[in-house]
Amino acid sequence: MKYTRLYADASGDSHFEEVEVVLTPTDFAPPAPPLDVGSFVPAARFGFLRAASRWSGDWHPAPRRQFFCQLNGEYEITASDGATRRFPAGSVLLLEDTIGKGHATRVISREDVLIAVVQLPD
Repeated sequence: MKYTRLYADASGDSHFEEVEVVLTPTDFAPPAPPLDVGSFVPAARFGFLRAASRWSGDWHPAPRRQFFCQLNGEYEITASDGATRRFPAGSVLLLEDTIGKGHATRVISREDVLIAVVQLPD
């Protein structure tokens, strides 16, 4: 399984990176059969976020380290290094560009974007 990471380098420029998660067969919920499970990451809070169709956010850093798990709609993000990526339903993004110029975001689907947000500890 892969997800995208958006991070800031030492000079504050944001970049994308693909992260591979190894899923290992695990007796996760016995007596149910094993499931493929990745390493767990501590979380601070969980919530939902909705952005209306045609919503756009100019340059901003992420307010904190957080996973965006895309439930519906599609948005695109431009990193400060100029790279742009689209995130449709089913995608996962780890936002870690909490310093520097940050990124620009805009909803590109006709439908609202709904995201499950998992905020990570500081």
